[in-house]
Amino acid sequence: MKDNQPTLHQQIEQIAAATTPIGSAHSRNSGRNRDERRSVTVFDPADKLADTDWRLHVAAIIRVERNVYTRNSRTGLLHHASETAFYVSNISVTAVRAAEVIRAHWAIETTSHHTRDVSLAEDRSRIRVNPGVFARLRSFGFNILKANRTGTLSQDRYRAALAGIDHLGKLAAIP
Repeated sequence: MKDNQPTLHQQIEQIAAATTPIGSAHSRNSGRNRDERRSVTVFDPADKLADTDWRLHVAAIIRVERNVYTRNSRTGLLHHASETAFYVSNISVTAVRAAEVIRAHWAIETTSHHTRDVSLAEDRSRIRVNPGVFARLRSFGFNILKANRTGTLSQDRYRAALAGIDHLGKLAAIP
């Protein structure tokens, strides 16, 4: 739940603040100079959204509180960041299941999307006419590179480009 739905976002925050949770789960991940602690709490909106268009679509409200401590490798000092995010679900869900699903979503975000942006420069694309076609072409190429991975995606992309140039050179030499 982002701020692009400000009224719903505010209602969700108020419901979470005033309602007793139906479940919670806690987790901790550490590694690579980072210590992250998450608390996932699930709330039943019951009839609190009855007078809104969202009443049929929200069966559970999920609050995720993250506290992240990151160690600066040069100075050794810790930097603390705290964040609270809200999610809604159209089905009733336990806190443990909600935590698993949210982490799985971020795994996609940090692996596929980040890699596609770094290797294929998707975010810098200036294509404005039929951008979906080019996104599919990048996905097609990305999936081929992943399926045939021998090194990093950047290295594999470079090798594929060299092979393509070599192949074009051989085609040009054919009389």
